[in-house]
Amino acid sequence: MSVLVLLDHTPDGALRAPVRELLTLARDIAGADVHAAWPASGAEPTEETVAELGAMGVGHVHRLVADADLRLSAVVATGLASLVGAIGADLVLALSTFENKEVAARLAVATGAGVVTDADALTVEDGRYVAGKTVFAGTWTTRCAVTTPLAIVLVKANSVVAYPAEDAVPVAIDDHAFQADDAARRVRLVERTERPASGRPDLASAHVVVAGGRGTEGDFSAVEELADVLGAAVGATRVATDEGWIGHDAQIGQTGVTISPRLYIGAGISGAVHHRGGMQASGTIVAINSDPDAPIFEIADFGVVGDLFQVLPQAAAELRARKG
Repeated sequence: MSVLVLLDHTPDGALRAPVRELLTLARDIAGADVHAAWPASGAEPTEETVAELGAMGVGHVHRLVADADLRLSAVVATGLASLVGAIGADLVLALSTFENKEVAARLAVATGAGVVTDADALTVEDGRYVAGKTVFAGTWTTRCAVTTPLAIVLVKANSVVAYPAEDAVPVAIDDHAFQADDAARRVRLVERTERPASGRPDLASAHVVVAGGRGTEGDFSAVEELADVLGAAVGATRVATDEGWIGHDAQIGQTGVTISPRLYIGAGISGAVHHRGGMQASGTIVAINSDPDAPIFEIADFGVVGDLFQVLPQAAAELRARKG
């Protein structure tokens, strides 16, 4: 089996943290035959990145090179389709992000592949790839077998424990040039604005998330303080984002970001079904709410009935004391 991994990277040429999970999964499935695609959109892999790829067991890195903008999903999908045919891959792995879901859809149309998004497990059974995922707001666990010759599986962050290969391998980097067709050129990127760096981890891939809801009444200071102590990402409910208390990029839920952190702390969040659908796969759920009948306590591993403006600062102070 030959696996192709799409390498999500930062503008300065470093791998995004959850990519290490994909590389671990790919290595467990394909052994030494792991290929990786690097969209050459201005950022080149650093020496540290190349060394890290070798330590993770990636022997082949293919730079996608085109005469079109590789920040567009249609162009990336065209390049991946060409590369899949060139190396004979039967599995494409990528992070389950908004951007990659669009790439996967276009790639599937071009190749006739089967697609599974938001997967949290992947095995090979009777020669077929079988992905595990939760559906219906996290209430059902399903297993999806891909029956087409090519499988495209998008994996949620924090689903795999990443670890290096037993022995590092030399990394061969080559250019895979391709021509973007007319359909891929119909969209043109006219402007791109980078968000100001907050210093916090990305919400979709964070190991720890502290989220606030209606109970914050627009004051996220306590939520952000605890998040900074824990090195966590900050999330929110749809009500909080619709009210303008925090940006829409922080929204967790069926119409926002789907997360699966090791630890989720929800403060002032009632636990409406559309929010639960985006966080119910979290490893440990801690709920803080002044209403003892709040629905979120039904799924919480630990619950605190109290005022979040008292509980969160006390928790932050205790954590600081324990850190010394």
